[in-house]
Amino acid sequence: MLKLRTLYALGFMMCVVMMGTAIFYFQRFLGLEPCPLCILQRVVVISLGVVLLIAAIHGPSGWGNRVYGGLIMLIAGSGAAVAGRHVWLQSLPPDQVPECGPTLDYILEVFPLSKALQLVLHGSGECAKIEWQFLGLSIPGWTLIAFSGFILFGLMLLVRRSSSRLAP
Repeated sequence: MLKLRTLYALGFMMCVVMMGTAIFYFQRFLGLEPCPLCILQRVVVISLGVVLLIAAIHGPSGWGNRVYGGLIMLIAGSGAAVAGRHVWLQSLPPDQVPECGPTLDYILEVFPLSKALQLVLHGSGECAKIEWQFLGLSIPGWTLIAFSGFILFGLMLLVRRSSSRLAP
């Protein structure tokens, strides 16, 4: 019998591995600079990790697991939306790729937060570049798969019965 607290901790560790891979392998070792959409995905992974760590420490039962399940689905769903947008931008033909825009620092400095978020989500040419692939999927493709797994975990927490095989 697997405890939910263990699953929360494993989810947190998954987020740590994802961030470690992004920072130490892709950014430091390979020298790939994150585009604005990549940075947004990192913020979502960190947010998800914080919720999972709190849930692992808290060890909720009953409705508490449903609340965490809803939070996990909400956060992972927003990450999946950003990653999906990123994958879509990467799939565009070269003549339809938006032009490169200003850096994220500049956007956040000059525009109000709502406009900055809109500009970042619109994407730019730098977000459409595929600089790394594994098994035919780019970094945002793999991130989309990870977010989908977290969405399924959150859904499982929402719909599970108290008599399931997972112990609280």
